[in-house]
Amino acid sequence: MLGSLLIANRGEIARRIIRTCRRLGIRTVAVYSEADAQAPFVREADQAVAIGPAPASESYLVGAKILEAALQSGAQAIHPGYGFLSENADFAEAVTAAGLIWVGPPPSSIRAMGLKDAAKKLMAEAGVPVTPGYMGDDQSEATLLAEAERIGFPVLIKAVAGGGGKGMRKVDAAKDFAAALTSCRREAKASFGDDHVLLETYATRPRHIEVQVFADSHGNAVHLYERDCSLQRRHQKVIEEAPAPGMTDEVREAVCQAAVRAALAVGYVGAGTIEFIADTTDGLKADRIWFMEMNTRLQVEHPVTEAITSQDLVEWQLRVASGEPLPLTQAEIPRRGHAIEARLYAENPHTGFLPSIGRLDHFRTPSDIRLDSAVEEGGVVTPFYDPMISKLIVHGPTRQAAAAKLAAACRAVEVYPVKTNAGFLARCLADPDFLSGAVDTGFIGERLASLLPPAEPSERVLQAAANEMVRRAGVPPALTGFRVNADPSFRVPLDHEGTRYTAQISPGAQPSALHVVVSGRDFIVFEDGEPYVLTLPRVEAGPEGSDGDGGVESSMPGLIIEVMVAVGDTVSKGAPLLVLEAMKMEHTLTAPFDGVVASLSVKKGDRVAEHVLLVKLDPSEVK
Repeated sequence: MLGSLLIANRGEIARRIIRTCRRLGIRTVAVYSEADAQAPFVREADQAVAIGPAPASESYLVGAKILEAALQSGAQAIHPGYGFLSENADFAEAVTAAGLIWVGPPPSSIRAMGLKDAAKKLMAEAGVPVTPGYMGDDQSEATLLAEAERIGFPVLIKAVAGGGGKGMRKVDAAKDFAAALTSCRREAKASFGDDHVLLETYATRPRHIEVQVFADSHGNAVHLYERDCSLQRRHQKVIEEAPAPGMTDEVREAVCQAAVRAALAVGYVGAGTIEFIADTTDGLKADRIWFMEMNTRLQVEHPVTEAITSQDLVEWQLRVASGEPLPLTQAEIPRRGHAIEARLYAENPHTGFLPSIGRLDHFRTPSDIRLDSAVEEGGVVTPFYDPMISKLIVHGPTRQAAAAKLAAACRAVEVYPVKTNAGFLARCLADPDFLSGAVDTGFIGERLASLLPPAEPSERVLQAAANEMVRRAGVPPALTGFRVNADPSFRVPLDHEGTRYTAQISPGAQPSALHVVVSGRDFIVFEDGEPYVLTLPRVEAGPEGSDGDGGVESSMPGLIIEVMVAVGDTVSKGAPLLVLEAMKMEHTLTAPFDGVVASLSVKKGDRVAEHVLLVKLDPSEVK
């Protein structure tokens, strides 16, 4: 077994690798950029080395800096995690050339699977079913259009060096082909430095099925069953599960054995994922599942495979890299229950899922599930890296049980002020079609409107905020009965994103089950994974605090703590008249116009109910 390991990555995957290394007694070395200096993974590693400025292009993507850190720290091996340099064959070669162990596949395997067209040709030769399409060298627009018409629309244009949904366009008709091709090529050139494309038939009801494979340096190769990663938004995975819903033993055997053949065809060693696209128009059929690509690394969604097999895939990687044979044979690998993972992103569903950055003043997640998190409360989400901040993973005896548990976990997530997709995830998991297994890659797009969070706070949210305000202010129920024949309740005005709401408070109201966090004047109420920020409005005379002819009223119960005027005083518009303390906050009431104080019905120390006339101004008296 390895004695020391440098982790050439950051965030949750670095923490994940550190956990396994700590259990196995392996010393860990973290590398970090300036933006990650205070990150949890830096603190948790046995040693940490700074490698440069925040941009990944100046730190995590600079192989020379990673190698220098490994050599200076005395690390024996390098684990690339996923992303960054994990599928960079040149870096893998540099690692081994420096006398270090590369925890990953041989560079030749990475290169073989790096270009989609070459990989598909290789897979076809190995007897792995590939998606019908065109992978020719002739990249002229005329040839590509002719091939698209031969395949039949809709077709998919894909960058041969692509990944992560970039350089990919669906084309529904010949008239749209030229524009889509130009756009696809431009994006591919910018993202990968290569504008070559291939064409594939477009599956009408596509599902993304992938198989976890493992191979060692002794010629052994196994699979650890399949995952379904069909719930995607703009080709980015959102929710993953294992096993795939609706998968029969016959189809599983066919697709998993095809994955093993794919790994053997490229002389693979270590952890890898063979990705397939399935046309599920008539359900999952073995002859309608085609090879798409291979990810020559550990995947973000590997925890669901760990959950159903009870295996530690990072430990498997480290043992294989140490020269050991695979820990289990194919027949020994168990498969129990169902596991689902949801990716918690720092993004705002209300703004088209744009990334949300900033300090995590409040960050709470359920304690009864597996949480692979990049951050902690008080940490900062920066604009420099992927916005995924955590993965929530559950395992249950059935798919229904796992989905219910994960939906409840997502609803219990509390993050503020950074926005997240927690509520969005919960609604996906509770959707009837999801629960029935009717999933495909178009699932989210077709239901987006119903999956987005409600824009307005519910009555429960308003009530929870108002109850918390009253509780903190210590307002007794008797306070509500100051006026003769008054309704034994009072109203609390609340502002939410520029809109005024009113919550009715009644004596003896039951405490809310919703959690409320107070930050200054803000009352943050969490409901189903969504934070609602309710603010007690500043009480000033005018449309909200005056009767329009100079009468200044209290808009809520409170205590008069300061009186700045007396009857007969001349005041200017906006001048302070008195200070009302309500909900343990001070509210200065001001003059709505120039005038003279005609009457004053309160003095310092008086308690008042809502809608009590406090001051009356007479504009006609102004000299």
